[in-house]
Amino acid sequence: MSPLFARPLAPRPRLHVGSGRARLEGWVNIDLQALPGVDVVADVTKGLRFRDAEAVFAEHFLEHLAIADAINFLLEVHRVLEPGGWLRLSTPNLDWVWMTHYRWNGNPEEKRQDALSLNRAFHGWRHQFLWNREILGEALAACGFSPVRFCRYGESELAVFQGLERHETYHDVPDLPHVIIAEAAKAAPQPERLTSFRAQVQRELLDHLAD
Repeated sequence: MSPLFARPLAPRPRLHVGSGRARLEGWVNIDLQALPGVDVVADVTKGLRFRDAEAVFAEHFLEHLAIADAINFLLEVHRVLEPGGWLRLSTPNLDWVWMTHYRWNGNPEEKRQDALSLNRAFHGWRHQFLWNREILGEALAACGFSPVRFCRYGESELAVFQGLERHETYHDVPDLPHVIIAEAAKAAPQPERLTSFRAQVQRELLDHLAD
């Protein structure tokens, strides 16, 4: 399929971004690859060809974007959602990775293993950037989402998001989930907060990645 739609879209579509093979019925399943069950093949970093969407769901997708692309993606989701529409996304929890992948009192062999495990978490599976709750919450707020709330796997106050997660799960440390699941509603744009957040990202990360 091309990025064009194979069939007319229902009003107030529900968008499943980065669907892979985990097709959701009743949703427009969008992926970069033409996999079975994908409705729209598109590079969403170049924009979403939708408007007035009821909801957007992205499971284990955000970590595959560089942070600048992730910010632009959140802004694009904000644009395509109807007023008051909701986004739900999940992404690996950087804090959980750090707490569970490094043994401070380990022996030399354990620390060698942990060094490899940590780097695998950051660079494996085509990961580009790992998030914790604090930076993800600020990114969502800066991109015009409010309220932002964090949820448990498969649970939501909104019927549209209940029971959607399909990705495998791991053991959680108490009060430290291995995956961050956030829901956020489209609210008013926050241009000053966005400018400040982008400046922080540039100053504290991107400037150090430049050639």
